[in-house]
Amino acid sequence: MTGTLISLISILIGIVAANSIGFMYKKYSFGMIGNTIVGVFGSAFLIKSFGRLGFSPWYIMNNGDFDGLLLCINIVVSAIGGALGLVLAKVIKNKLN
Repeated sequence: MTGTLISLISILIGIVAANSIGFMYKKYSFGMIGNTIVGVFGSAFLIKSFGRLGFSPWYIMNNGDFDGLLLCINIVVSAIGGALGLVLAKVIKNKLN
């Protein structure tokens, strides 16, 4: 796997998490397209934030070595980012209305 593929998988996990939360809790849903957009940005933001601590895709593929534990942490952080992004976007939307 390359770092780019790991990044794309992380974003896909964020999209799935945001759409899952939107499906389970209708009050946080923006529809499928809105949930997808929020999942992309929430996942990317949290991965970039935690990537500075050593969980980015480039640290997972350090000099051609693969670290499975860092990949699992990256996937979990990406899912949390997508879900939190959706909840935070809904809270902001409710505050603005």
